[in-house]
Amino acid sequence: MKGKTKIRIIITPYLLGIFLWVGSHCHGEEIKSNREVFIGSGKSFFYTAKSLGIPILKASLKIENGTIQPGRPFYQVQIHLDSTQKMGALLRVNNRFTSLMEFETLQPIRYTKEIDQKGLFIKNKNYHQILTFDCANRKVLEKTDKMVEREIPLPPNTYDPLSIFAQYYLREEIRPGQELRMSIYDGVKFREMVFRTRLEPLKSKRFGKVEAICLESTTSFSNFGDQEGLIRIWYWANRSKIPLLMELDLPVGNVRFELERVEENGRREK
Repeated sequence: MKGKTKIRIIITPYLLGIFLWVGSHCHGEEIKSNREVFIGSGKSFFYTAKSLGIPILKASLKIENGTIQPGRPFYQVQIHLDSTQKMGALLRVNNRFTSLMEFETLQPIRYTKEIDQKGLFIKNKNYHQILTFDCANRKVLEKTDKMVEREIPLPPNTYDPLSIFAQYYLREEIRPGQELRMSIYDGVKFREMVFRTRLEPLKSKRFGKVEAICLESTTSFSNFGDQEGLIRIWYWANRSKIPLLMELDLPVGNVRFELERVEENGRREK
């Protein structure tokens, strides 16, 4: 039972967005057919998730900039999450998450989820969901591939999980001793979170020994009857602010996402 619960909690879209604090098929097809969006330069981060030392998932994060006709600039953040071959029939995951946001304000425009997962220890899921944000009027339009639509009131200063990452990675400075408060909606539920920050040494698999800023917050996990656990994220404490590592301390164990490599415009950084 413990192994079953671990895998299920890892692939929750909400946790993925928080991790990377840090278009999918539906969004991508719409963009291509209307020639709305033109992608420019970008940077990608690649991670491996392990539990009990066993590789479970591969995750990639891509940040790009571009324009929407007629020349309106934007940022796009994407997460790809795939199960490792070693998991075999136990777990097959091919999930995609995309956030499109305003260039100047970083307010979310559209958040898209493409979920395709099944396996022995998880519930089979295959669906698309698009959240269209109207921050000025404090509402979000939610639409699924089953053509179900609903309009939801939006609290002020609420972001999707990936636009929250962009806000801090691209604009806001992260310093030790801060309390970072955020309101997040990912299509499942609204969450208010507080991350506390501290400076500490870190041994990074990719960069060796570095000084890092650790962000830590408690949160409840619905898969465990809303029991609380911890989320920790380490950013490199320099101008790059590279997200180096994330840990989930769950009621049943620990999961680590470690940075493997970084690419800029498709080229691997040394």
